[in-house]
Amino acid sequence: MISHPDAGKSTLTEALALHARVINEAGHIHGKAGRKSTVSDWMDIEKARGISISSAALQFEYQGSVINLVDTPGHADFSEDTYRVLAAVDSAVMLVDAAKGMEPQTLKLFEVCRHRRIPVLTVINKWDRPGHDALQLMDEVFAKTGLKPTPLTWPVGIAGDFRGVLDRRTGNMVEFARTAGGATLATMTTLTPDEALAKHDVHWQTAVEESELLSMDDGDLDLEAYRAHRATPVLFGSAVLNFGVAQLLDALLEIAPAPDERLDESGKPREVGAPFSGFVFKVQAGMDSAHRDRLAYIRVCSGTFERGGVVTHSASKKPFATKYAQQVFGQDRQTVDVAFPGDVVGLVNASALRVGDSLYVDEFVQFPPIPSFAPEHFAVARALDSGRYKQFRRGIEQLEQEGVVQVLRSDLRGDQAPVLAAVGPMQFEVATHRMKGEMGAEISLDRLQYTLARRTTKEWVAELDRQSGVEVLLRGDGEWLALFADTWRLGRTQRDFPDAVLEPLVASAD
Repeated sequence: MISHPDAGKSTLTEALALHARVINEAGHIHGKAGRKSTVSDWMDIEKARGISISSAALQFEYQGSVINLVDTPGHADFSEDTYRVLAAVDSAVMLVDAAKGMEPQTLKLFEVCRHRRIPVLTVINKWDRPGHDALQLMDEVFAKTGLKPTPLTWPVGIAGDFRGVLDRRTGNMVEFARTAGGATLATMTTLTPDEALAKHDVHWQTAVEESELLSMDDGDLDLEAYRAHRATPVLFGSAVLNFGVAQLLDALLEIAPAPDERLDESGKPREVGAPFSGFVFKVQAGMDSAHRDRLAYIRVCSGTFERGGVVTHSASKKPFATKYAQQVFGQDRQTVDVAFPGDVVGLVNASALRVGDSLYVDEFVQFPPIPSFAPEHFAVARALDSGRYKQFRRGIEQLEQEGVVQVLRSDLRGDQAPVLAAVGPMQFEVATHRMKGEMGAEISLDRLQYTLARRTTKEWVAELDRQSGVEVLLRGDGEWLALFADTWRLGRTQRDFPDAVLEPLVASAD
């Protein structure tokens, strides 16, 4: 589930779980009208800020199929987390706010999906509120993404007057009725075309005419084009009212691709029927305040995962026991004994695992690494209470392993003053909040004036460190990063040392 912030991802995730009948009442990310919070936004800071800051996995069954759904942060400051999730999924559901259209972060995420060849199903959300014309939105999607919109449903009633949808494949109307606060399943009634015309008159007629225009413009579902990332099926709905959610679930089962072979680092496909393999796409701690454990999220790529079995860690070639394996549903977890390709499994207290690590049984495999983005914000972290240095050090290591922030170190600064590096400043807010609340080590952050980072080699560390406005630090993954105050200083260093290794990092989600 991906989108620009506040487009309704977490609310739609909750609505999907409600329709699959794995929860009894849908929460709301803002807690409005007495509704509880969503299952995917379980962290205190998420509830307080009303935004998702960390991806969350939910697994549930629906009509005989297993769905692994991952809700992602929309804010650009947490785009690294979203990118890691996109490395693990088979398809994406993109939300577009009916009133705001294609927003900048939405476009970036479309590009990530295009690059990774991930098919995208688009949901025009918040149709219960005033917004753009439906045909205008289709033109915008095509103009800005290059993907041909092929709507599966079409709204009956303009934005703000949501009466139901025209199912373009059956020709019938699905009429929705509100429930109190949208916390329970919306009532759906199927009307024949004649019944819809008699009840909704011009609104139905307009929907039929616009649907016919779409068909004349090759706007009907093309399954091959969707899976090849040339087209995007579209549905209209209102996540907060649970309108159009059942249609999305049915569409996912019908057209979204099942798990298939994945390419390893050398480009060789790993067949789903091969012995077990998987990779870590997320590490999360602090989910259980009573036990302070740590969970490594594994995407199963091939074979069957069996709890209690021994797998091999590709990076170290060492055996790894899987005694504590869990199925995840937001913050809630339960023991899982077996899992299959496409499933997300949480390995508890897997301290040896890092984001991007691969695991396998019998046949060696190393899946492509998940790159870290180029940080643009830097701050020195210090413990406010020197007596809690052990908690401080342990907390910094945990944030680094989870990928909450990048951690840079040097002999000059020492372990007591590591540099935290972030894509966006909100990552610092999360780090500070979690260090105090979870690790019991309150910290101060002193912002540094660096704005650029370049990858370098150990041979150039001493020379670059001598330059004004330049500092070289070692990242936890072993990469040396040269930090620069501005582009002028970078350019000057490149002119003075043309042979210096100063390679760009991955800039952003696109």
